[in-house]
Amino acid sequence: MPLIETAEGIRSMQIRGAGRIARAAAGALRDHAREIDAAGLSHFVSFMEDAAELLRSTRPTAVSLPNAIHIVMRDIHQASDTEEARRSVIRNAEAFIESSEMAVSRIARMGANQINDGDSVLTHCNSEAALACIIEAHRQGREIEVYATEVRPWNQGHLTIETLNRHEIKTHFIVDSAVRVFIHDVDCAIAGADAVCANGSVINKIGTSQIALAAYEAGTKMIIAAETYKFAPKTLLGEMIPIEERSGSEVLPDEMAAKLPFVRVRNPVFDLTPAAYIDSIITEAGVIPPGYAPAIIRDHLGWDIKMIDRELQTGSFGSP
Repeated sequence: MPLIETAEGIRSMQIRGAGRIARAAAGALRDHAREIDAAGLSHFVSFMEDAAELLRSTRPTAVSLPNAIHIVMRDIHQASDTEEARRSVIRNAEAFIESSEMAVSRIARMGANQINDGDSVLTHCNSEAALACIIEAHRQGREIEVYATEVRPWNQGHLTIETLNRHEIKTHFIVDSAVRVFIHDVDCAIAGADAVCANGSVINKIGTSQIALAAYEAGTKMIIAAETYKFAPKTLLGEMIPIEERSGSEVLPDEMAAKLPFVRVRNPVFDLTPAAYIDSIITEAGVIPPGYAPAIIRDHLGWDIKMIDRELQTGSFGSP
C-alpha cells in the first residue's frame, strides 16, 4: 500500500489493531524504499526519515508503530551507499512482518493453554493476539463460550463477533457497561495491548482497565496477549505514553453537539490498566508476570538504559 494511503488509513482507523498497524507501516516503508529514485545516499535517508515521521505521527499511543519503524530503519545510517540502504530497509521490513505474524501464532498456542475445556472467556475490542488464543483453544477441541464487548464508539466488537461466529464459537455480545454484570460468569478475561510499560501496566482500548478492575474484584484471571514489540523501552526512564483523544463527533453527532454549547465530549481511545490487576502477559517469548516487563525490553528487544537515553537525546525514538 502506498505511503500516504497507509498513513491516512492508520490515522482514520481504517487500519486498526496494534499489530496490523505495525505491519502496515513496515510494508509502507519497504514499498517506499523500493520506489524512491534518490540522487544519493543522503537524499535517500532524508526521504525515508520523512516517511518514517509521517507514519509515526498518525497514532500517538500505539507503541508498536514507532517500534516497527525503529526496527525497519535501524541499519540505514550504517549503509555505505543508496542501494545498501535500500536493501537494509526492505530486508528489515520483510523480516519484521514475518516475525510479527509468527509471534501471533506462538502467542495463540501458549494462550490456548490458559483456557480449559468448558471455560467462558471475556474479551474486549478486536485484538488479533487475544482472539488467536481463543480460536486456537477452540481448534484444539475445547468447548468454550465467549463474552464479547461492543467497544464504543467504533464498535470494534462487531468485528470480533463476526470472527468468532465464522469459527462457530458460541458468543454472548454485551454492551461495555454490562461487564460487571457478567464478570462472575466467566473464568478469565483476555485482551490485547497497544503498549506494555516497564512497570507492567498496560495501555489498551478504553474500557480495558474497568474490565481488569472488575476481574480483580471478582477473583477472575485477567490475561493480556501482546507481542514483544508492543513493550515500550522509553518507559524504563519514566517517559509517559500519551493517551490519544479523538474527536467528540465520534461519540455525539455534530448537529446535536451544536445544540449543547455547555457540553464537551471527551473521547479517549485508550486507558491504562495497573499491573496489580493483571495476572499474566502472554508474549511470543513466553508467559510472564507483569513484573518481568523490563526483562523483555532488555533481554528480548535488546535495549539497555544507556541506549534508551541516547535515543531520547537524539530524538531517534520519535513519538511516542
